Amino acid sequence: MEIRQIIYTTNLIENLNGKIRKYTKNKLSFPTDEAVLKSVYLALREVSKKRTMPIRNWGMVLNQFLTIFDKRVRI
Repeated sequence: MEIRQIIYTTNLIENLNGKIRKYTKNKLSFPTDEAVLKSVYLALREVSKKRTMPIRNWGMVLNQFLTIFDKRVRI
């Protein structure tokens, strides 16, 4: 159950996509691909400043990941 709550965080993903769209839609065109990357980078920086809440029950979830995916999870 705890793993499912962490994996199915579509609201977070949709929120992130919305923030990136907000930063990139103001420009009609970007002069280079690097300009697009910079704009997305700045959007991600702004979002990460606001996201400081830790994941609930992370210790329990990590133990479940280690039990189920022991060969794939690296700490």
